[in-house]
Amino acid sequence: MRAVEFQEYGGPEVLRVVEAEVPEPGPGEVGIEVAYTGVNFADLKARAEGYRVPHLPFRPGLEVSGRVRALGAGVTDLAVGQEVAALTQGGAYADVVVTDAATVFPLPAGADLRTGATLPSVLPTAYALVHTVGRLQPGETVLVQGAAGGVGTAAGHLAVAAGAAAVYGVVSSAAKAAYARDHGYDEVFVGDFEEGVQKATGGRGVDLVLDPVGGRTLQAGLASLARFGRLVSYGNASGEPAWTAGQSELYPRGLSVAGFSVLGLAQSAPDVLRELSARAFAKAVDGTVTLPVTAEFALEEAAKAHRLMGGRTSTGKLLLRVAG
Repeated sequence: MRAVEFQEYGGPEVLRVVEAEVPEPGPGEVGIEVAYTGVNFADLKARAEGYRVPHLPFRPGLEVSGRVRALGAGVTDLAVGQEVAALTQGGAYADVVVTDAATVFPLPAGADLRTGATLPSVLPTAYALVHTVGRLQPGETVLVQGAAGGVGTAAGHLAVAAGAAAVYGVVSSAAKAAYARDHGYDEVFVGDFEEGVQKATGGRGVDLVLDPVGGRTLQAGLASLARFGRLVSYGNASGEPAWTAGQSELYPRGLSVAGFSVLGLAQSAPDVLRELSARAFAKAVDGTVTLPVTAEFALEEAAKAHRLMGGRTSTGKLLLRVAG
């Protein structure tokens, strides 16, 4: 089978297409013939700096859609040939991937395989940020970093559906701002946002900030919160050293900081992830969330997909077409 891997860390050019043996599932695992693979920023961080890479060579890829090829011992709730979406711990840039059965989900009714590849990582993450961890209430306001990306697009839709009084976004370009406004954002800030947030909210600040960037951006997000506001951190795309919020930042205005990782939840509480994913997928089936695929590449073009995402010009969801 074909697989894309890297044997050293570096730019997109280190990605190589190789011939590999087809993996077979062990107990509690499922083998999937991949139709589409989602491209995520975590794949770029793995390639560039070893994020969540246990050893080299390494095959990136965290989410797929496809058909069940084989079932490991003890897996009884899936069938060979069944169309599924799945979250993996890596290895999804390939014709076949093996992953834990607990993170393999029957494709929701009405969703095709192309749509299915957009669901496993992005939608549960966005749902958790808005509802489970962020606990957004009707009439509250929310500020979303990376508003034009996959998670940002879904989070904007979910926040509007949850009855947010205003949904603000932060992006890196005017083109991304236009995209975000087309997907439900009331106002979008390009680059610096603190002053804009204060002006838009009459100096009050927002109730909820969703931050995948970290570093100085996280600090600015905390400064943009209203009294008793919450910030949810779910990444460190900036690559800056981790920043700690302490008593001096949180106590005076009663602020809260929380975190979320869909991969962490998959490892620590897969049953909880299944319940969360079921609620999240329902939002795609009923039309609450639509996540447009804005670019699609052949498996052999994985480096092109990484260049596009790494250039910070992409919007929506990027996919690799494996056997769709």
